[in-house]
Amino acid sequence: PGPMPLTRRTGQIPEANWTLGLREMTEPWKGAVGCFGVAVFFAMTIGIISWQAVEQSPEEWVLRGRAGGVLWERRRGALLLRALPEGRTVAVIAVGGVPAAEPPPPRDHCWHDGGTFCYAWEEDAELRLSLEPPPAPGTECYGVHWTPLRPDVVLKDCFSMANISWYGGASIRAQRWPLNGAESLAQPFVSGDLSKNPTGYGPVLERYFLGSTGVTVTVAPDVPLFLSMESDRHFCLETPAGRASVPLQYHLCVSPDVATAQRHEVHLPQLSPPRRSPIWRYHGPTSSAARVKRGLRSLARRLKRHRLQEGVLALGEHCTAVLTAVEDLPSDQRKRQESAPAWDPALVEPLQVSITLSPYTSIASPLFLRSLRDGTVESSWLSLQLRGGGCSVPLLTTWKGQLCASLNVTSEAALSWYLARARRLRQALGATYVAVEGAEGNAFLEQDVSPPAELAGDRYVTALAAALVMLGNATVISAGARSSHLPLFVQMSPLHSDWSHAGLKGVIPSVLHYSLLGYNFFIPEAVGGSLASETPGDRELYVRWLQIVTFLPVMAFSTPPWLCCDTWVVNLTRQCIQRHRDFVVPLLLKYSQEWLRLGHPIFRPAWWLSPTDPTAFTIEDEFLIGDEVLVAPITEKGQTWRDIYLPGEGHLWMDTNSARVFDGGTILRNYSASLAEVPVFVK
Repeated sequence: PGPMPLTRRTGQIPEANWTLGLREMTEPWKGAVGCFGVAVFFAMTIGIISWQAVEQSPEEWVLRGRAGGVLWERRRGALLLRALPEGRTVAVIAVGGVPAAEPPPPRDHCWHDGGTFCYAWEEDAELRLSLEPPPAPGTECYGVHWTPLRPDVVLKDCFSMANISWYGGASIRAQRWPLNGAESLAQPFVSGDLSKNPTGYGPVLERYFLGSTGVTVTVAPDVPLFLSMESDRHFCLETPAGRASVPLQYHLCVSPDVATAQRHEVHLPQLSPPRRSPIWRYHGPTSSAARVKRGLRSLARRLKRHRLQEGVLALGEHCTAVLTAVEDLPSDQRKRQESAPAWDPALVEPLQVSITLSPYTSIASPLFLRSLRDGTVESSWLSLQLRGGGCSVPLLTTWKGQLCASLNVTSEAALSWYLARARRLRQALGATYVAVEGAEGNAFLEQDVSPPAELAGDRYVTALAAALVMLGNATVISAGARSSHLPLFVQMSPLHSDWSHAGLKGVIPSVLHYSLLGYNFFIPEAVGGSLASETPGDRELYVRWLQIVTFLPVMAFSTPPWLCCDTWVVNLTRQCIQRHRDFVVPLLLKYSQEWLRLGHPIFRPAWWLSPTDPTAFTIEDEFLIGDEVLVAPITEKGQTWRDIYLPGEGHLWMDTNSARVFDGGTILRNYSASLAEVPVFVK
């Protein structure tokens, strides 16, 4: 029989035959197969690109509420806050702490909770967005919570200034309104002394920002925070570098307009403090108690001669110390010196007296030396724990050129001693008012030392302000942070004697800034400014400054009018003081009741009555008292005219100088205002 035929397994191509066939394939066929593969690759690529273009929108909703929501914009790596139903974008927040190229949606780790969106950038940070309870109907709020996933991650959210004006935040040396024109490097968001650090933040700040689109940004109070501002581009909230896992947490709220948004940010004060005006600051001889007394009597006589004998004589810290030096001596030495004639406040009547203290004491002072001897340094003054524990040393800082220790505001015993001493000095001089300067700043951060938790950020200012309330509502403090509800006056920072934003042009922006943050009862910088300038004794500057402070809570003078200028200015000063007493004070009392009841600021920007008019958002040289008086002073050197924006379409405004009536929502071009006039309109 012949050989059996070879059997072939079905479904399997013999390797030899396949290889042989491939080898026998002609060159044209090889080219065809290659072209087919390339075509398939290009088709797949084009399909993916088309899918991304069609299916993946550059913006995608990540959290949506009833009145708006948050979107992610892929191109910029930004969160967009959008109001509905009109779909207007009210805030653009560029995300700087994570890779912008990596888009968060659609992976939502909180998909089971309709009011929350979560996303984690692997090894960088986690974002959690949530709907929060609104403060009022018509407003919607969102929580933003960033958590770093590595110790070296610095979280940074930047809020765009394109087509939006921002207000609030920190006071600065050359105050701007809005803050779009401000410039600041990233630094701790802590109140500071502008005389020590002119590029830092000033004495009054709050973790609150208001946008002209009706959005508010409120940063959590206990989160370590840095703030930077790049003029006309953005301001950025960021966490400090070098700290392990510091979160960034804030709330966004959206209201129909900017005025509605501000009305909902209410922190009702406890009481509106009284104050006699004007304040006359004493700058006479201070070398001895006898010389100070003679100088005060001389100033009182000059004020009486010019028929200006009302208000308060304000003694600086050094004068207060000179007149009360005997009070800080040990009891045995005090008895030996009590034979010296005491100060008699009747010598300057009807003027009242204000004394000035600070929370500092020189390390060479009897107070500090006594605490060393008694072993009470740690309980009386801020101290540093040395490494290894057990021992501490006073935390020293510089105050007015001297090495000083700072009052320990975390010690009830130290605060009780400080308040008792303030009452004793006030009684010894028959003073009505007590001013405390030097409250701003964080002594630990100034020394580049991490503060204890109870004194982190601005807790020193907050604690000191709460204690000073015990002295009564005739008390002045130099700083404010989370203390706007307290019945204290706040002293504004010194300004330069010039026409810049660090001088006269900064007065009205400062007024609006303080009032927006809830500090309605402030003492403005003295007429003419108190910091040196290149052109001292500028008569026109003095008059224009005088015209502004006439309409503020208190009129303060560092240089009396007879030393600055001529008889005409002295007479004008007298007229302004009378106008303040007869016209302004009743207005302040009326709107302080509204402040107490509703929390509305007393001094209001133009947009308060025109919350949707973009023209009103950038006006920094006018202000309203309540809703019924508009003050529009001259702030440019040599000018006797200006453009005036009258807010409130549908309202009528009457010029108090000419009795002419104009429509609200209009601009008066080249409106005349001689050196003797300040444009004031009544609604």
